[in-house]
Amino acid sequence: MANEVKKTVRNVTDAVKEGVHRGKADAERDDRETFGDLMTPGEKAGSVGREAAEDVKANVDRAKRKVREST
Repeated sequence: MANEVKKTVRNVTDAVKEGVHRGKADAERDDRETFGDLMTPGEKAGSVGREAAEDVKANVDRAKRKVREST
């Protein structure tokens, strides 16, 4: 029983983290759509990099949850 509770808590934590990371990635994309004409190429590249990093973090959190659910 205690293991199931721990598993549920970890799943919820990872789901919340995934949502936060996806939100940050969406915000970066929205910033580029809104302010893209005003951004320098370096700022755009940095924004793309931050979006990609947040997507990777979200995918890692999702993968941890999927692995945990399969066991």
